[in-house]
Formats: sequence, C-alpha cells, structure tokens
Amino acid sequence: MEALIKNVPHAQPFDLAGQVNYEAGKVVSLTLAQQPGVGATLFAFDAGEAISTHAAPGDAMATILEGTAQITIDGVPHTLSGGEAIVMPAGIPHAVKAVTAFKMYLVVVKAPAADR
Repeated sequence: MEALIKNVPHAQPFDLAGQVNYEAGKVVSLTLAQQPGVGATLFAFDAGEAISTHAAPGDAMATILEGTAQITIDGVPHTLSGGEAIVMPAGIPHAVKAVTAFKMYLVVVKAPAADR
C-alpha cells in the first residue's frame, strides 16, 4: 500500500521541524500529504519572507514549530511563536509573514466536493 503521509519516517519518532531547512531569501515547503479532503505541509520561512493575502478552500490550521510569525486573518494581525497555533477559516483572506525565521506545520481540511 502506498504511504498516505510521505517524505518523513514511518513507525519511528522524528523531529518534525528538522524535516525542512531554511534557505536565505526563500519560503521552503515540503508536502507531507495531499488528498482530496486534506493537505499537510511543512514550511520554513526566512526572516522577512511572506505569502501574500489569499483565501483557501478549507480551514487551514497553522502550528508554529519555531521562530515568530505574523498571520493576518481578515485584516487582523496575530503574532505567534513556537508551540502556538491558529485556524484560518475557509474562504477568509489571510497572509503569512516571517517576523523572524520560522517553521510552520500547516494542515488544510476541505469539505467533500459534494458539499462545496
């Protein structure tokens, strides 16, 4: 059977933040899962890097693994540090900016296609 979660070890402990590395002047991503109803991605943002305002088709939960991020949801900025999480609701504009270099685990959950 093909692994549903890829790019990380299976059946053994591992350092989640250590699976993605910072690169100067870049946002680096590593897809862990991509299925019709769910996606899971690791990100490493260099300080000052950003993803501009956009909306997602599902609820997106960002968990900050290390560093500090500013996540703006519907025009309201939120500053998060390692260990904190926030949900960006489906269809609501949001943006992400690195206050310092930071790593994030992002899970996006979408309704079944028939419900969208």
